Amino acid sequence: MSAAKASPQEDEYTKYERARIIGSRALQISMGAPFLVKLSKKKLEALAYNPVEIAKLEFEKGVIPITVKRVLPHERESH
Repeated sequence: MSAAKASPQEDEYTKYERARIIGSRALQISMGAPFLVKLSKKKLEALAYNPVEIAKLEFEKGVIPITVKRVLPHERESH
């Protein structure tokens, strides 16, 4: 089991952020959004036209235009 970092770097995502980004993008793809990566018919067939797999591929290539806004504990306003 690997140890979790105290605060992720700017270019790293937690497993929850990653799941949310991929899930949101997969929903967009399933609703007819254009792909952000070039995929051949052979590659699409290999992915079984699965929106989640296509979204994972886009995420790995870093082309998904979704940002994560984090509010860290020391940045919150005190009540």
